[in-house]
Amino acid sequence: MDDYDSPWKTAITECFGDFLAFFFPAAHAAIDWQSAPVFLDQELAQLSRAARIGRRRLDKLVRVATLDRSPQLVYIHIEVQGRRERDFAERLFTYHYRLYDRYRCPVSSLVVLADAVAGWRPCEFRYELFDCRLCLSFPVVKLLDYQGRMTELLRSENVFALVTAAHLMTRATSHHLTQRADVKLILGSLLYEKRWSAQRVITTMRVLDWMMALPDEMQRSFEDQILFLEGVKKMPYMDSWQRHGWERGHAEGRQEGLEKGLIAARREILEALLYARFGPLPAETRERIARAASDELLVWNLRTLDADTLDDIFDY
Repeated sequence: MDDYDSPWKTAITECFGDFLAFFFPAAHAAIDWQSAPVFLDQELAQLSRAARIGRRRLDKLVRVATLDRSPQLVYIHIEVQGRRERDFAERLFTYHYRLYDRYRCPVSSLVVLADAVAGWRPCEFRYELFDCRLCLSFPVVKLLDYQGRMTELLRSENVFALVTAAHLMTRATSHHLTQRADVKLILGSLLYEKRWSAQRVITTMRVLDWMMALPDEMQRSFEDQILFLEGVKKMPYMDSWQRHGWERGHAEGRQEGLEKGLIAARREILEALLYARFGPLPAETRERIARAASDELLVWNLRTLDADTLDDIFDY
């Protein structure tokens, strides 16, 4: 079964600033980033048990400093909700008032809806009685709104653009693992085109690998291609993946063959994706693919994710 919870939790914890900058830029702009955010997940878990709300794996509680210093320290409660829930807004309100009661300072509840129901968009909890009114409104981001914007996501330099793309493609390929393997290789290869720090690449690759689970044979093929890219790009980022026991060295004399293998794989991926989208390809298109270099094939592969016609892919 696909695991969305753990990858999101890891990505938010390790790239919190990127998370706010991508999804909630107003909050990002108001924080004093000279003071390190403090994650209070254990306290949130204790509060959850006390409130009998249940175990929530995707909740994060973060204490941050503000730029205006009034007050200096505030709390951000983040919820990434992966499925439709009837009482979601009420549960968020329960968290909110219990957090305020505990800390006696402002709390901001920020919500990412990662479910597959387009019309479900809770954004407030309210009630009134005898002219007494209570309302909690909270900002909401719906990941489904990013469908059809795949090229924009992949061109972004924010980690969470790629995480969002991976999340959407994981859902879209839940019953099409061969297509998932193709897309995962595209996204993994793209990391080597970014001008990111080693730690950012490692974190994003770990999230990508965790989220887009594959059968063993497909996963081994993915690992081989990624390790080869390390050799070509001279970027040994994947030391952190030694938990998989990858011992596949790159002996001298193998590199040329591996490079040809990578180009062939990109051609096969591109032709398969194009056939699935547009049917049998014209002879001119097949010849153009056969002559293309590795980097050009990668670009075309990425464009297939949201292109409407063949011209959208080849005639830029």
